[in-house]
Amino acid sequence: MKRVFLIVLDSVGIGEAPDAAAFGDEGSNTLKAASTSPFFAMPNMKRLGLFHIDGVEWGRDSDTFTGAVARLTEKANGKDTTIGHWEIAGVVAPNSLPTFPDGFPAELLNEFEKRTGRGILCNKPYSGTDVIRDFGEEHIKTGKLIVYTSADSVFQIAAHESVVSIEELYHYCEIARELCSGSYAVGRVIARPFTGEYPFERTSRRHDYSLLPPSETMLDSIKEADKAVIAVGKINDIFGGQGITEVVRTTNNDEGINAIIEYTKKDFEGLCFTNLVDYDMLYGHRNDVDGYAKALTHFDTRLPEILELLQDDDILMITADHGCDPATPSTDHSREYTPWVIFGNRVKSGVNLGTRDSFADIAATILDCLDIRGNISGKSAKNLIIDRKGVNHIEKL
Repeated sequence: MKRVFLIVLDSVGIGEAPDAAAFGDEGSNTLKAASTSPFFAMPNMKRLGLFHIDGVEWGRDSDTFTGAVARLTEKANGKDTTIGHWEIAGVVAPNSLPTFPDGFPAELLNEFEKRTGRGILCNKPYSGTDVIRDFGEEHIKTGKLIVYTSADSVFQIAAHESVVSIEELYHYCEIARELCSGSYAVGRVIARPFTGEYPFERTSRRHDYSLLPPSETMLDSIKEADKAVIAVGKINDIFGGQGITEVVRTTNNDEGINAIIEYTKKDFEGLCFTNLVDYDMLYGHRNDVDGYAKALTHFDTRLPEILELLQDDDILMITADHGCDPATPSTDHSREYTPWVIFGNRVKSGVNLGTRDSFADIAATILDCLDIRGNISGKSAKNLIIDRKGVNHIEKL
């Protein structure tokens, strides 16, 4: 195989994981929640096999599908973006990342204040839109930084662009990333700029500073094999640039889809790895069922644009990194199974791989398809899904 296009539909879980109750997520099912909206329609993903995955039988109206599918179980102990993507890339996090439900300790924040020369507001788990509404005016008056967290392993810094420039905010995040080590080693430090007047509005200049993976990922292996690793969306931020050869920054899902389409037209060998974040950031965390449904429907309407440009030796894989059920009282991520939908000219039709033990099976399969060896976790499914002769004629959907 020559090229793999891997798309992460951020937070599109497909049902509670076996240990969901331990995370407070019993009953969560992000995809099913979105499907209750009158704005939900995914006929193209249905044709590829989304509703034939274990546990997703409720959307099925045919016995046939044109791709290969599986339900993936997260092996690492968490439900956040960082360790979800690490596992997709072949690294199962050995420990859960630290969270701070009571806020960050004084020792950490005192040093942060000393290094930045600015005071701190909030220091609690908070919704990103609520925190700027509740603390934004005080921040503007005092110049203090709004520091907050969530149920995930994150250290977030919000600041109005008229008070703290983007460059300053990014510098403060770099300081926080340096300080957040050891027992404070959160998965991500996130810059959260906002603008306008009360109740204020977050801008698209968010930037993530991630903890580096604890070991080699499939990205490192592909890069070391002198093949391309193209990071679209926040992939580069999630991996701290490690194992990346090209970066495409985006501000919304459409820009990410456009980038994928452009790369289907280019001549490269390797991996195009994309995160489409709007599902999680704009709708899951805000409990917006209709918005979530509309975003999924829009992706589905654009999917044929990608499929019709795939070459004979290309594979398209679509998955997720966790859940974020918009219909539950929680606004946080949910511990869920994730989908794995695989399509290409050489991918066998109608293959259900059942329920797999780890997200890392994606990485193992990608390296196997690209004929690259790597020191990663996961079990390859290549021999179960690939036909040497090519069996799946790619048609317009």
